[in-house]
Amino acid sequence: MAEQSVRWGILATGGIAAAFTADLIDLSDAEVVAVASRSQASADAFAERFGIPRAYGDWDALAQDGDIDVVYVATPHSAHRAAAGLCLEAGHNVLCEKAFTLNSREAEELVALARARGSFLMEAMWMYCNPLVRRLKALVDDGAIGEVRHVQADFGLAGPFPPAHRLRDPAQGGGALLDLGVYPVSFAQLLLGEPSDVTARAALSAEGVDLQTGALLSWDSGALASVHCSIVGGTATSASVTGSGGRIDVPNGFFFPDRFVLHRDGRDPEEFTADPADGPRGSLRHEAAEVMRALRAGETESALVPLDGTLAVMRTLDAIRDRIGVRYPGEAPEEGAGDDLAPALTPA
Repeated sequence: MAEQSVRWGILATGGIAAAFTADLIDLSDAEVVAVASRSQASADAFAERFGIPRAYGDWDALAQDGDIDVVYVATPHSAHRAAAGLCLEAGHNVLCEKAFTLNSREAEELVALARARGSFLMEAMWMYCNPLVRRLKALVDDGAIGEVRHVQADFGLAGPFPPAHRLRDPAQGGGALLDLGVYPVSFAQLLLGEPSDVTARAALSAEGVDLQTGALLSWDSGALASVHCSIVGGTATSASVTGSGGRIDVPNGFFFPDRFVLHRDGRDPEEFTADPADGPRGSLRHEAAEVMRALRAGETESALVPLDGTLAVMRTLDAIRDRIGVRYPGEAPEEGAGDDLAPALTPA
């Protein structure tokens, strides 16, 4: 593999699959060789759009294709366990969209399967692979702002989304948290690790998914993180990291920033901007490049997006859902909402 293109299979044909595939075909060392959908017509249309040689009308056919090096799973997260599991069982390496799964149990099953098979597995947390986010983390890790005291991050869409929309469908893992809240939570945990305590409140829809959620995460060090997500109001998608000796502000698009500002006590602000050579601001190429780097190195997971970190984020998302009273169909009582919770805010 070190001297040839990495052959990709694409599982699902929605918007994120199209965005990822468009970036893949611009990479000289990547080759998209197959696509699968539950519908042959959808797979054929996607294949024609991107010049993909093989199109399958079911997932199993893609999983049985032996001429693929790695499969990108881009289904709704309610299907990640089944889709990624099918590909891992067939011996494929997998890049799986976020939120990684519906809950931490499913995530643990996928990680255990990949490790048992010796296959590569990574959550498609493109934020962690973004060069400017990596620069921000390096500054924090090097003590540029001292000890981290507080992290703030938000991600909200204005909507409105009708009740039939995927984002409001419990059967598809709907709600703000798993689609959008995974970013603020992952940002906080990138800098601070897994929290020791979680509190949260939410406004729920009539269908029982969260329309907006606010959570306070805390660590034994005394650090706090305030995170917010919404599908009923567009937010600035800003973030800030406050430390004992300064602050870093990301004014917008914190998960794919074009700039951030470092404020160190007693010094002039320093602005860090994205390098145009890194490609378009919303490019997914960096996570694709990380997958291919790892595969060529014979690694079974990424140092940038480690599986233990993904599992820790999933545990936090579970804890938030437990606090706000959201459980998805088919989950066991211990997954998602408990029976002794304080009620969420008034349903809408």
